[in-house]
Amino acid sequence: MLHLIGRGLFPFLALTGALLAQGNPEWHRPIPGFKIAGNLYYVGTADLAVYLINTPQGNILINSDFEQDVPLIRKSIEGLGFKYGDIRIILISHAHGDHDAAAGIIKRETSAQLMVMAADVSDVESTARGRPGAKVDRVLHDGDTVSLGGSTLTARLTPGHTKGCTTWTMRVQDGSRTLNAVIIGSPNVNPGYILVGNKNYPRIAEDYVKTFAVLKSLPCDLFLGAHGAYFGMLAKIEKMKPGGPNPFIDPDGYKAYVSERDETFRKEWERQKQNSGSPDGRK
Repeated sequence: MLHLIGRGLFPFLALTGALLAQGNPEWHRPIPGFKIAGNLYYVGTADLAVYLINTPQGNILINSDFEQDVPLIRKSIEGLGFKYGDIRIILISHAHGDHDAAAGIIKRETSAQLMVMAADVSDVESTARGRPGAKVDRVLHDGDTVSLGGSTLTARLTPGHTKGCTTWTMRVQDGSRTLNAVIIGSPNVNPGYILVGNKNYPRIAEDYVKTFAVLKSLPCDLFLGAHGAYFGMLAKIEKMKPGGPNPFIDPDGYKAYVSERDETFRKEWERQKQNSGSPDGRK
């Protein structure tokens, strides 16, 4: 969803975000939930990613999508043989409506604990239009871990897209293999993002630089992200065959994606610096 650059732009951006949601049919198109590897499952829509980690002590959910998507998420969870009410922890990739708008609803319906990176807490708790207005139970910081029933996720702060954008990593036991899963929060510079002279987020460009350094340092076997489009999900689903190779094991795809996004960010940053009239972006 589009980032809030200035308070005066909020009604415009909220409307634009709503129009984008209506104009992208993949965002709300249902697909059956499926197993990615081990105890890690996909229960989102055709593009808005939601992940379920199943444990003996209940389940962890990453992302909530929009309010209208909750019935689809619940159907996917139950279609996999799990109970919607067994969600014990709710996490998010970042504080944009396409990933957290329904967090409060799911929290209320399941009594789960909501855990959010510190810099995104105020946006998640906000009751402004399009925001969840959900009380955060645990404030997270870079490197914090979230554990339940023998599964542990690590929260890596990858800011820029939002100040608290979070990339989740975990080790997934898949048969005799241990796989490193990386669920990218978002490395994208959305249309309208101000990288130079952003008064509301002065260090946004520097944060993106840090983010790409973190992403490049992470060991990755299972390449995942906040949107299915990041990792070619729909095409990979078509390649899934019983007994065949797991298409979501894609370390080369991960490296290529991060490199391409980094290059795209740097080109946009350079363009904005040149347009500001100074090589370092200062007027």
